[in-house]
Amino acid sequence: MNLIYQKATIEDLRILTETRIEVLRAANKLPDDADMSEVREQSCLYYQKALIDNTHIAYLVFDGNRFAGAGGVSFYQVMPTYHNPSGYKAYIMNMYTAPGYRRKGIAFKTLDLLVKEAKARGISAISLEATEMGRPLYKKYGFIGMKDEMILPGPPT
Repeated sequence: MNLIYQKATIEDLRILTETRIEVLRAANKLPDDADMSEVREQSCLYYQKALIDNTHIAYLVFDGNRFAGAGGVSFYQVMPTYHNPSGYKAYIMNMYTAPGYRRKGIAFKTLDLLVKEAKARGISAISLEATEMGRPLYKKYGFIGMKDEMILPGPPT
């Protein structure tokens, strides 16, 4: 393997968007024929804006010309708090490793690059949602479960 980790640019829009769809299909256990057209379109628009205004960074991993994995981090601001006076937060998302490349440390290294990007911006409030498959990786890195956060679920679709 000759792995190359590269920061995504606007030229990578297609692969970023398609990887997002793949991640959502897997995370939500969706069938291959589930209509993802609206999510695909909105994801593409999100990347077009966020990559330009630097509120999202993604890494793509290649083995030569073969796509091996990806991961991203979104940056945003909420009201300042005692524990986070700037209010800036980072949200890790879209972690993906192609099936033939799993269990080789690719996701761990990608996660490390994303966390370092957040810390370089002075952000220490870093969170993510973990699938069952991803949970051991995040625990190994040092992420812990949150006890104080709640969510109001939307209507089923």
